[in-house]
Amino acid sequence: MSEPHTEPENIIDFLVNKESVPIIDVSKWDDPKVAESICEAATKWGFFQIINHGVPLDVLENVKRAAHDFFELLVEERRKYLKENSPTHTVMLTTSFNPLAEKVLEWKNNLVHFVGQENNEHFKLWPPVSREQVLEYMNWLKPIIRKLLEALLNGINVKPIDEVKESALMGSSAVTLLYSPKCPNPDLAAGAGPHSDISSITILLQDDVGGLYIRMSEGDKWIHVTPIKGSLVVNIGDVLQILSNDRYKSVEHRVFVNGNKDRVSVPIFVNPSRDAIIGPLPGVMEPREKPIYKPLLYSITSIIFSRKGHDGESNYRLRENMTYSIIM
Repeated sequence: MSEPHTEPENIIDFLVNKESVPIIDVSKWDDPKVAESICEAATKWGFFQIINHGVPLDVLENVKRAAHDFFELLVEERRKYLKENSPTHTVMLTTSFNPLAEKVLEWKNNLVHFVGQENNEHFKLWPPVSREQVLEYMNWLKPIIRKLLEALLNGINVKPIDEVKESALMGSSAVTLLYSPKCPNPDLAAGAGPHSDISSITILLQDDVGGLYIRMSEGDKWIHVTPIKGSLVVNIGDVLQILSNDRYKSVEHRVFVNGNKDRVSVPIFVNPSRDAIIGPLPGVMEPREKPIYKPLLYSITSIIFSRKGHDGESNYRLRENMTYSIIM
């Protein structure tokens, strides 16, 4: 039996709300109430968990085990996948998020698997301990990602997902094996500082250690996203907030490390293609409603995002300012 989650000591620097994010049973995808619950959660919370999604438990456990297996390899083996050493641009080992921009380095390591239009020759160069597990996991998640995006688009009067919308929503993905070893001083470290995601949506598989918190809209109150065995955490990214003209909310979140246990999680960042134009979708806005954002190439948006650290500034606000300075 897993030990109950305990809040780390450094949680005392802000208020913690004991609520939790919505939990949505998606066993009946065609039920209008399921889509309604998804859209309501995206509007009010920006985060929710889905259960009974159909992904076998052993697939979930295998990909989490792959994270442990990779980071238990000898240092020399892991270093083969650093950006400067990696045999393919589709896999990369990183530490923290942006060490050059962050005041405090994050207590984590990431093995990122990029899944786009590349052929199997690239995937064959992925680490043997993670390759099959990540590909199997992604194959199970693809239809779930599409169903989530279809429900979210229908909720803002946009349908169907044609070739243009697919490129703007799910042209590429990054499956990350994220590992935070137990920390001797958890009150002095962060698994991830406050940030929002630049994705369309992010789907996160947690272990039972916990530590993910989201910021409530009314201020410095935070909610712990309690791990539920077999569930998947879904959060709205900056791209979907922009495409929806702020109907859906991309919410700041942060991760605390644990002093007693190693923590692994597996986020899938569902991103647009680099050449996709990101701006409010036609059909979203009411008559005479003005778009909040001007269109911008996703590649420019991602460059802006990658140059800043996890410092608590919402990326879509930064993006909005940069959009005006670039285009005007």
